[in-house]
Amino acid sequence: MAYRILVADDDPHIREIICFALAKAGMVPVPAGDGAEALRRFGEQPPDLVVLDVGMPELDGLDVCRRIRRTSEVPVLFLSARDEEIDRVIGLEIGGDDYVTKPFSPRELVARVNAILKRAQARPAPAADVDVLARGELRLDPAGHAVTFRAAPVVLTAIEFAILKTLSARPVKVFRRAKILDAAYGAAIQVADLTIHSHVRNIRGKLAAAGCATAIETVHGVGFRIGPCRAEP
Repeated sequence: MAYRILVADDDPHIREIICFALAKAGMVPVPAGDGAEALRRFGEQPPDLVVLDVGMPELDGLDVCRRIRRTSEVPVLFLSARDEEIDRVIGLEIGGDDYVTKPFSPRELVARVNAILKRAQARPAPAADVDVLARGELRLDPAGHAVTFRAAPVVLTAIEFAILKTLSARPVKVFRRAKILDAAYGAAIQVADLTIHSHVRNIRGKLAAAGCATAIETVHGVGFRIGPCRAEP
């Protein structure tokens, strides 16, 4: 079954280009001209991924993402006419999976959508407990695409899960940022270092909320590694 992609952008020309490119790639685009329409269409039938323009009037893409994140972990790809760091940071910190700056190549946008969907939709058959990755009191089940800390579930986006899985698979290894990005997005996709920092910050925050403040360690000048993952004293 073809993926349904909700495309919210107030510029009809850009919206048409995105929808055409997605349809050509075998997906089903669902257009929305503003944030309110995007939320309405999302409620009617949740899509497999949402493309959100940050700069929509009245209800912008960031607000739409915040409302979606109250009930759903559906992947979100942000679009923006501004290449400003603060926009990227806010977008990723509120739960976005990726960020594309206008003007963009439709081919690149489709490639990024495919990369995110590949992570989000990967659901192998349940495997034996031996396949569960454990670090301290953290448990990561690649087959079930689930994370728990002290038996409490921790909800991660597909990209966040891919990053944590990469780190957990080699507990003593320090991973350079480029290696983590390749594991999360694929080597063919170029992503800024800022992106990995935002995702790592999100993972740390979610695990800290579950009681684990030692999940990911920064090795300055090198990259990241998984921490001891123990509960706070």
